[in-house]
Amino acid sequence: MASDLELVALQETLYRSRNPTRRWLHCSRRDWIVDALRRHAPADRARALEVGPGSCIYLPVLARLFDAVVAADIEAAYLEHAASLRASLPNLQLALDNICDTTLPPASFDLLLCTEVVEHIADAGAALRGMRRLLKPGGVLVLSTPQRYSPLEQAARIALLPGVIGLVRRIYKEPVLETGHINLMTARTLQRQLRGAGFALHEHYQSGMYLPLLAEFGGVRALRLEQWLERRLRGTAGAWLLWTQYYVARAG
Repeated sequence: MASDLELVALQETLYRSRNPTRRWLHCSRRDWIVDALRRHAPADRARALEVGPGSCIYLPVLARLFDAVVAADIEAAYLEHAASLRASLPNLQLALDNICDTTLPPASFDLLLCTEVVEHIADAGAALRGMRRLLKPGGVLVLSTPQRYSPLEQAARIALLPGVIGLVRRIYKEPVLETGHINLMTARTLQRQLRGAGFALHEHYQSGMYLPLLAEFGGVRALRLEQWLERRLRGTAGAWLLWTQYYVARAG
């Protein structure tokens, strides 16, 4: 299993990947989330929380939009990485915290960001209830997570097998590590859990078409085909094929 520091290093390389599909999948997700944060930041700036900051690409955005930002994680290694930003982001605070059993003050945040985290948590319902507890009434949750049956997640199960991962690394010529995804959900399951935790769904979006082998060997031409397919599938019954599901929800 990859260490936390290895995962941080991997996350930082994904946005600069030499593979067009790999780079697009992660950069398009980043761009949607940044746009959602800008659209839903309150006019009075207020307080924001990011659960699971990872490589910290969103913390500078949050720090510009809010008066106070807290980055919370159950793993100290991720917070140590985030600590390097505090010199340039004086309104950033760090908290070692388990969102499934959070000790942060209830109803203390206006916006909560949780991107690519719940798939690493066995009890996503408990995590979502913890997020609801931390948001003020009417507060905004911005959340993303992979879709359970997307081709990328299915291909990853094969690509990360012990006898295969070495070949995949040679193809990409970049770090390829285990995902640690233990709780992939369909859109129906996640939406049910969001409502059960006390959220009202406000926006739902999907992105990220991946075509096995074409993505690895087809270069820019494969990327153009994937982008075309993504546009055709989004919002249809076939949207489960897209890699990432996104939500903007409000605390009831």
